[in-house]
Amino acid sequence: MVVIANLSRVRVTGPMEAYVAGFETELSRLGFTPYSAAAQVRLMAHVSRWLDTRNLGVSNLTVGLIEEFFEERRRSYTAFVSPRALQPLVRWLAATGAIAAQTALPRPVQDPPVLTRFEQYLRTERRLQEISVQAQVSRIRRFLNGYTPGGGIGALTAAEVTQALLDEGNGRQPVSVKKFGYVLRSFLRYCLLTGDLDRDLTGATLVVRLPQPSLLPVGVDANQIQRLLEACDRHDPTGKRDYAILLLLARLGIRAGEVAGLRLEDLDWHTAEVLIRGKGAKDERLPVSAELGEALVDYLHIRPRMLQQHEVFCTVKAPWRRLSSPAVWAIVTRACQRAGLEPFSPHRLRRSLAESMINADISLAAIGQVLRHDDPVTTANYARVDVTRLRTIAQPWPAEGGLS
Repeated sequence: MVVIANLSRVRVTGPMEAYVAGFETELSRLGFTPYSAAAQVRLMAHVSRWLDTRNLGVSNLTVGLIEEFFEERRRSYTAFVSPRALQPLVRWLAATGAIAAQTALPRPVQDPPVLTRFEQYLRTERRLQEISVQAQVSRIRRFLNGYTPGGGIGALTAAEVTQALLDEGNGRQPVSVKKFGYVLRSFLRYCLLTGDLDRDLTGATLVVRLPQPSLLPVGVDANQIQRLLEACDRHDPTGKRDYAILLLLARLGIRAGEVAGLRLEDLDWHTAEVLIRGKGAKDERLPVSAELGEALVDYLHIRPRMLQQHEVFCTVKAPWRRLSSPAVWAIVTRACQRAGLEPFSPHRLRRSLAESMINADISLAAIGQVLRHDDPVTTANYARVDVTRLRTIAQPWPAEGGLS
């Protein structure tokens, strides 16, 4: 029996007793606080007792057994009741060879071959970022699971396609239905080209039009951006990270996903440039100002050095892991709340940069180059924010009686 002195005393008996000291070291490496580490070891103790009552050893642990354990644990516990809670222990045991490596992996999804090929097409031919690939595959997986007829994808008709879109509208926002329809059209077009379908069903996808409350793209003014930056506590690790992220968004106009995907090797300190891995695998180098460079250095000094991932930005609390695009959105939202501003998305800061360049009489071609737009029409959309100049070309409204 091993006793761990912590905020609480954790007693581990059974087959996992010999692994406690090593797991404690791993939790420390991952950055767990003593309190959080104690909670992890308590969960370990429960698993060990559960295995012991079944005369099983650590090497017998499988994905199926883990799910069975949590099914039983949920009857008596309200915390740490999903397999995800056991991931630190399972991954460490797999890394040490105590259990099979596949036990640390999520249960594989048995996708039909056509979806597997579509996923590969999105990744290699369309060259979408991984987060976009997985989002599209998830939507098509849901469609195939719910609407594929008994005869398989080849027997699909317009009725199933239309019904899927109608059902998607139940309880979901129009923007979600629009995305679902876009992905579904792309998938049906792909199936037609590959021969999985012998007829074009894209016409069965309903057109979803979103309400347009305003045709003017709206950014954030300079005073609001300054309030946003000043709301970050730069004496705190979280504040240092958030300040650097907000500067990247506001000064370079990069996207949330590009912030999340920024890697250490993308920072070129000799040339004061940063490599941005944009949409469609389009890479561009942007200059790093002294202000931004100092913020990045300030954050990197407190970034966990034992983090194995190369992404620049990661979580502050254990277990340390890279930030996702939604996490960047959450950082902006929290910064707005601290600054007393109405919450807005990271993309508003990108629009703000475009508006400031328009006000500085910078050409649309140059703005498009900074924002890395492929289509000049996309950049031209930002020109509509200059209402003052638009008024100079507006035609006067006809006087009463002037219309026949």
